[in-house]
This record gives sequence, C-alpha cells and structure tokens, in this order.
Amino acid sequence: MTGFARRESSGPWGSLVCELRSVNHRFLETGFRLPEELRAIEGDLRQRLARDVRRGKVDCTITYRAAQAAAASLEVDAGALDRLTGRLDELQRVIPVGTVNLLEVLRWPGVLKDLSVAGEALLTATRELFEAAVEDLCAARAREGAKLRDVLEQRCEGLAALVAQVQARLPEVQSRLTTRVRERIKELASGTDPERLEQEIALLLQRLDVDEELERLTGHIDEVRRVLTGNEPAGRRLDFLMQELNREANTLSSKSQDLETTRSAVDMKVLIEQMREQVQNLE
Repeated sequence: MTGFARRESSGPWGSLVCELRSVNHRFLETGFRLPEELRAIEGDLRQRLARDVRRGKVDCTITYRAAQAAAASLEVDAGALDRLTGRLDELQRVIPVGTVNLLEVLRWPGVLKDLSVAGEALLTATRELFEAAVEDLCAARAREGAKLRDVLEQRCEGLAALVAQVQARLPEVQSRLTTRVRERIKELASGTDPERLEQEIALLLQRLDVDEELERLTGHIDEVRRVLTGNEPAGRRLDFLMQELNREANTLSSKSQDLETTRSAVDMKVLIEQMREQVQNLE
C-alpha cells in the first residue's frame, strides 16, 4: 500500500529528518539512504521496519546535520597518530611509496577522536525518530487499507448478488434444458442405438449442473470477507482467493446453457478482476 511519513528531531548532536515512502509491491523491498554516521544501525532499522510492514516497496531517507559544537569538536588522538606515522616510516624504508596524503591519514580509524557520548545519543535519537516515522507510515497505510476494504466489500456484495441471481434462475434453466433433452431424445429415438442416446443425455446433464460452482463461489466470497475483517496480513491470501474465484466463474461460464447465466458469469469475472487489482495494493 502507498503511504508517506516524515519526522524531524533535534538535539545537542544536531538535527535529523526521516522520510518514509511506500508504494505497492508484491513483496517487501526496502531501500535506505543514510549518512555515514548512521550506517552502523542500518540493519537494526531494517529489522524494525520488517516487524510492521510485510509488503510494499519502502524507501527510507534520513538526513543528518551535525551541530556546530559537534562539528568543531574534532580532536586528533596524538598516540594513535604517532603509532600510525611510525608504521608508515617503517613501510617507506622498505617500500618507497612517495608522500602520504594527510587526509588519508586522518581517515584512518582511531586518528580522530570520536565523542562516544554524542555518538550514542545520535544513534538513540535516530532509532526513536525512525520508530515514530514507522508508526506514522503504518497509520497512513491502515487508513488506505480501510478504504480498500470497503471497496472490496462492495465487490463481494456484487458477486453475492450475481450468484443469487444465477441460483434463482436455475429451476427455469433446468426446466428448459429438460424440455430440450426430451425433444432431443425423441429426435434420436428412431434409428439410434441406446449407447449413443445415453452419451447425449449424459453430456447435456453434465453441462447443466452448476450447483458445485455456485457453492464454491459462495464459500470463496465468505472467506474473502472473513480475511478482510481479520488482523493478519491479507494480501497474499486474497491473491489466492481471487484466482479461485476466477476459476469458478470461468467454469460457470463454460457450463452455462443460458444466455442470462453467461452474462452473469461475465459480470462476475469483471468484478473479480477489479478486486484482483485492488488486492495488489493490500499488505
């Protein structure tokens, strides 16, 4: 399902902005754009998102701006620098490599002191901010899901009405087809062997029987409604039910010996296709 959430936070460590965007997808696919200061907790954020979001393509963007005090507080660890330059001197005596880039020296782990208290505070604030953004995203998706549930319920009502319409016509259709069978029997009775006659009757009666398809359609509609009112993720289960509904509607259409029943089967397939498109948006 689609959704959007944006949260901001600020503190002694600086300011954070978290944006979450969700679009429809058959499975859960996540993309994170984080500053280097937050790369260490990317795995934690992915796990947190997966707890509440089971389906959809979700993009997360977190921007961080350090406070001026934090940016100006970079200090060089003299001991680490001495150890590093000592090793560089040893390497240059063995393998002359020319001059050493000072920026590369500063990038070496441990040369620049990290204010661990501010770093932990930043990570904690990021987790809290992300938690709030995920809750907002889920709330937005839930609102959309409620609207989609109403749409699907309307389609279920339409399907149930069509099934009832076909069932109401069954006695008339059966009576008409029985008359046709009897007329066919009279035509084939003279000069036709009994085996051929039995085959013709069995074929017509088989095409007449659609009770099983109507019962299955009713059962699948009830199951769709049950899934829509549950609290568990419903998207994939509803995908399967749409396939089953479409299969029964196709069988009903192929067996139909009545124009009105055929039209009802076509209308069913239209409603099922509309439902299938909407189900792709559900988690």
